[in-house]
Amino acid sequence: MLDQLSLEAASGTFSPFELFLQADIVVKAVMVGLLLASIWSWAIIISFAMKLSAAAKKSEKFERAFSKAENIDSFYNAHGKSSLPSAKVLAAGIKEWRRSTARAPIDREGTRQRLATSMNATIASEIDKMSDRLNFLATVGSVAPFVGLFGTVWGIMRSFSAIAAEQNSSLAVVAPGIAEALFATAIGLFAAIPAVIAYNRFSHRLNKLEARMGRFADGFHATLSRELELEK
Repeated sequence: MLDQLSLEAASGTFSPFELFLQADIVVKAVMVGLLLASIWSWAIIISFAMKLSAAAKKSEKFERAFSKAENIDSFYNAHGKSSLPSAKVLAAGIKEWRRSTARAPIDREGTRQRLATSMNATIASEIDKMSDRLNFLATVGSVAPFVGLFGTVWGIMRSFSAIAAEQNSSLAVVAPGIAEALFATAIGLFAAIPAVIAYNRFSHRLNKLEARMGRFADGFHATLSRELELEK
């Protein structure tokens, strides 16, 4: 194995596949783990991007339809069962409104506070559910470089062992372990960089969606507050 890698080092024909095949079992485990993490990260990135884009577009359409609705109860009966985050906020507000105004006398100030609390709690819950899978991206982004570094250290240790065994410090002896080490580092960065970029981008978009839901909740709260003034 060492002779084969030494010949490849001399001819400059290292390939990623050959590096993996000839690597130590520990370095192989590091490479496989990082590749699996990268594949899963990309699956999350693609699915989350599609989910977030769809949620933003549908929520915008939902909010435009709500702003044109002449009767809130009729609109809720038609659209209140939707799984959209904005629909969940609307449902939370309607349910709290009905509970708080079911009996007289109505505590207006208490009703306003409960409406705000209920809708804000729903917003926080929806954002938490949507951001749950982002924790994996954050973990990969922070841990993958260090896992790759572990493979690097292990490969360099093998290089020194090869030098001691061969009693030869030529590049042909050292190169195989060094190449494996650098390849493990490269895979770690390959897994980490997209995960970090996607995590930051998605966090920004989630913050925008949360702000949008907050504006919708504030507008709906103002509408219910005006209705509350008419209740006896």
